[in-house]
Amino acid sequence: MQATRNRPSDAKDMIPKPLLLAMLGLVLATLCVVSFSVLTGREPVGVPAPASLVAERTIYLQGGGAQAVTVLDENHDLLLDLPHGGFITVIQNGVQRARLTAHVDQSLPVRIVEYANGRLTVIDDHTGWSAELGAFGSDNKAAFERLMSQ
Repeated sequence: MQATRNRPSDAKDMIPKPLLLAMLGLVLATLCVVSFSVLTGREPVGVPAPASLVAERTIYLQGGGAQAVTVLDENHDLLLDLPHGGFITVIQNGVQRARLTAHVDQSLPVRIVEYANGRLTVIDDHTGWSAELGAFGSDNKAAFERLMSQ
């Protein structure tokens, strides 16, 4: 009996009821907005504008751990061997994760696609995964622009 009287109260570890109600309200409001958009046929926003393809390059990204990457061209000739690959490693890790979950061979190539409106995209045709490189900043996009020019 004495041990239960000295035990600290669990009340301070509980989430306050007003906060729980606010979270529920946020979920319901989100559900209402999404349902309204779907039911009224609202066009998606944030989708890149269609543009014609200007240039395309096939490359192979081979991971060398969490921070290293090797980039090969379509003939498997070495383009870059980066022990600290920066953003290229981030993209390689994204492709690797998508392929792991889709049970796709890791050694398949990806495409870098440049569009007439300036967009630059990495596309993995084998999983449907893609990344709009301009969304990550001009320095990160420039890393792939250099790959396009090699």
